Amino acid sequence: MTDYFSYPNLIIPGLIVFIFGTCIGSFLNVCIYRIPANKSIVTPGSFCPNCKNSIPFYCNIPIFSYFFLMGRCKFCLNPISIRYPFIETLTGIFSLLLFLKFGLTPATAYWFVFISALITISFIDIDYQIIPDSISLSGIPIFASSFYFIPEMTIKAALLGILAGGGILYAVALFYYLLKKQEGMGGGDIKLLAMIGAATGIKGVVFTIFTGSLFGTITGIFIMLYTRIADTKLKIPFGPFLSLGAIVYIFFGNQLINWYLMSFGF
Repeated sequence: MTDYFSYPNLIIPGLIVFIFGTCIGSFLNVCIYRIPANKSIVTPGSFCPNCKNSIPFYCNIPIFSYFFLMGRCKFCLNPISIRYPFIETLTGIFSLLLFLKFGLTPATAYWFVFISALITISFIDIDYQIIPDSISLSGIPIFASSFYFIPEMTIKAALLGILAGGGILYAVALFYYLLKKQEGMGGGDIKLLAMIGAATGIKGVVFTIFTGSLFGTITGIFIMLYTRIADTKLKIPFGPFLSLGAIVYIFFGNQLINWYLMSFGF
């Protein structure tokens, strides 16, 4: 990762990038709330879900407004979820990390849009255990343009990534269904991995499945131990773990893959 902050004149651009990311994170909060409800993400403007009052601009400043209002709506004093500033901060951090890794380049803009889509998908999946087609299916042709922004990607790599991403999880889901006579993986995960494949290619798909499964397994074990639920049918949304695997690939994929191969003498 390039040490951009070793240059003082780049501190201000980094801060601007972070602030921009938090503003996009505020918009992602709108998407997460409205898309599953089939509501427009454009109109009306931001409003309190409890009292329905419109939120004035000075009460809608990312991160700052939450603490200024002490975590409550200005009008009805209903508590505001801490998740709102969390998503704003998370998006700002990712925008800053991308800036540190790629600089002010087309790759940064491309990966930022991709990660923003993954954040939105992840929190919708956590809340409703669904992955909206409006994001995943629309994202496949959009992120298949990766060869325009990522030097190592080609049209062929993007198409193979789509086929591998959708095909691998479809095969796993089909095998599980034939074995157990019940669905073990939703179609949304298959479409999500196809979208990830469009952006990262086959190598990114394999890395995402392996890493996402590892994170998912560890989390599942932790939840069962913490809640003392020994139910092997415990349902945990897989979308957030696939998203996390893809994000890890963006920042550390090549390094981790090379380390893994070298460990086995390849």
